[in-house]
Amino acid sequence: MRLTQLSMLLGATLLGAQALAHDFTAGDMHIIHPWSRALPPVAPTGAAYLVLENKGEQTDRLISATSPIARRVELHEHIHQDGLMKMQQIDSVEIAPGAEVEFKPGGHHFMLFDLQQPLTDGSSYPMTLNFEHAGKVDVEVKVTGEAAAAPSSADHNHDAHAHH
Repeated sequence: MRLTQLSMLLGATLLGAQALAHDFTAGDMHIIHPWSRALPPVAPTGAAYLVLENKGEQTDRLISATSPIARRVELHEHIHQDGLMKMQQIDSVEIAPGAEVEFKPGGHHFMLFDLQQPLTDGSSYPMTLNFEHAGKVDVEVKVTGEAAAAPSSADHNHDAHAHH
């Protein structure tokens, strides 16, 4: 009886881990855990993050993204310039063979402009990534965390993007 209970517990744990797995694959490109931070309902912009892993032998390039929840999605990066941290739009992100590129707060990220729905904790939304070689990949972005309070001067302020 104990072995059966242990087997059932192990099976439930594995099913739980699979339910939490949030990865997508297209060709040699592996997309790991797309996510956004929950925001106040009136936020006009948001951001999405994930990890891109190239399991192939050829460099690929992420060239754009779209989502029905935003009128425009742009690829952005943070750079240090003249002692300041600045954000700028970029045309593409190269992923070398065997390499990982992490989209994270303070680094590469997707900017979602003119949100058509709020980013609420526990919700999700579709986003399509467009790669040079892997083609179009549909992913589900999970919204996590509590709605952010008004940003402090130390926080990343996405509203500054609205002036591009």
